[in-house]
Amino acid sequence: MTKVKLLIWLSIIMLGSLILIGCSSSSDIPKISFGVAEEQSSTNYDDNANTKEPLKVAIAAVISAKESMIYYEDLIKYLGEELNRPIEIVQRKTYGEVNDLLRVGQVDLAFVCTYAYIIGKEEFGLELLVAPQVNGKPTYQNYIIVPKDSDAEKLEDLKGKRFAFTDPISFTGRLYPTYKLKTMGYIPEEFFNKVIFTYSHDNSIKAVAQGIVDGAAVDGLILEYLYTVDPSYYEKIKVIHKSDEFGMPPVAVPATLKPELKEELRELFVTLHLSENKAILQKLQIEQFVVVSDSNYDGIRAVLAYGEKNEE
Repeated sequence: MTKVKLLIWLSIIMLGSLILIGCSSSSDIPKISFGVAEEQSSTNYDDNANTKEPLKVAIAAVISAKESMIYYEDLIKYLGEELNRPIEIVQRKTYGEVNDLLRVGQVDLAFVCTYAYIIGKEEFGLELLVAPQVNGKPTYQNYIIVPKDSDAEKLEDLKGKRFAFTDPISFTGRLYPTYKLKTMGYIPEEFFNKVIFTYSHDNSIKAVAQGIVDGAAVDGLILEYLYTVDPSYYEKIKVIHKSDEFGMPPVAVPATLKPELKEELRELFVTLHLSENKAILQKLQIEQFVVVSDSNYDGIRAVLAYGEKNEE
């Protein structure tokens, strides 16, 4: 192969690493990646080189793997230091994969999405530990977003356009907008010209900002977080719909976790805002972690029940 041909092939490979379109195992809807590893495991925060069993923490891809590590790093380090034990961080591309780890007890603690929690509770007794509180409430919203210069002013205006979902079992990133379309008499594959999965909310936001899609469904808190990290998103993104308030994505633990460890973890979360480490919460844009009831997720269950009732 000549040097010229080699350079051409290398350029194609590099371009392909930026945007990858493929098929999801659970759907014919393609996926999009922004060059971030789909799975990543690492062991950190064992500064004292102790021999205690690591606490295994799973992070669902609410935001992409690289951004997740930046987002959660200080919080996870805090847990390791307070527990005086190493932390093993486990990342998976899909919410379903994180639930599989919880189901078989391969992780001790997980940051999960709301629907993943509901599935986990029903199928294998997944338990709430705590949930974040923002603006005085442990709730959040779905945002439908479009490029800043888009003519779209409401969801109906995106008919025949390209649209991004995050994960097949993401509530704000897929299930809620699917519910909204069903109330209008549509299903996504018929309403939109093209639908893709991005597998994280920040990837969906980037897809809109870069004009890869004409709209996306995202977690409103993630967009607000990205606004503070990169204010240029204000010039690239427009919000055309905000949902009602729903229960916040929780921190969950398997039912098999030892009760004393469960209580120790819960105490560390709910007292963090009172400790000298409260700046961690400011970075996360969370006021505090609070104990919530399972009934906090009944609004989501109502939306899901509507969808099931109106399945074609």
